[in-house]
Amino acid sequence: MNNKLSKKITQWIVKYAASANKNVLVVGVSGGVDSALTSTLCAKTGLKTIVVSLPIHQKYDQLSRAKKHIDWLIEKYPNVISIEKDLTNLFESFKLTMGSVSSDLALANSRSRLRMVTLYQVAQVNDGLVVGTGNKVEDFGVGFFTKYGDGGVDISPIADLMKSQVVNLAIHLGILEEVAYATPTDGLWDEDRTDEEQLGVSYSELEWAMQYNGEEKINAEKERILSVYYRLNKANKHKMMPIPVCKI
Repeated sequence: MNNKLSKKITQWIVKYAASANKNVLVVGVSGGVDSALTSTLCAKTGLKTIVVSLPIHQKYDQLSRAKKHIDWLIEKYPNVISIEKDLTNLFESFKLTMGSVSSDLALANSRSRLRMVTLYQVAQVNDGLVVGTGNKVEDFGVGFFTKYGDGGVDISPIADLMKSQVVNLAIHLGILEEVAYATPTDGLWDEDRTDEEQLGVSYSELEWAMQYNGEEKINAEKERILSVYYRLNKANKHKMMPIPVCKI
């Protein structure tokens, strides 16, 4: 199953790149499983794959995992090259420029948007595609991504995979276990904030909520999980839907 899934996604990337007349793929690598799987699938296409590390006040363990994964990719796939651009000074300059026009959440999202701008800089210079790393739970369940940040991409090869599928496929492809099983975090805060802490539920619980059909009898805890899922889905619907257009 995993072999067929890997082949299907890889072929899909190749087909789309050909239709867009592109032969370079650009992927941001964070040290988490989503970007690790995406970059590996891109590498398996045989197309030139540029993996980019973009630390901004990054935690040591996140940056260390990203570097280990990149080293593993380069050793395994000759079509992979890496770039690291430390955006910390750029972010601090942006924060200083914004002054009082700021908040902790806005600045966290600005980190993601600065990374998006950088990935598109790399992609345009190399005439390539920016490849998204979001999974199905994040992209189409609760909208757990930054609009025009990590949500600003050309293609999304793993956006129809649940988080559990992402982990399983990563392990199947030989991705380092410390990366595959790393605690999910968006890496946008100075302090450690896991995805689960921000969301209030785990990815496995969100997967259950996304597939709940109303037939199963549920207890108070599952009612809470559903409530969190529906609240986040509603609040972030604007990220998951096309931009509204006033029809004339």
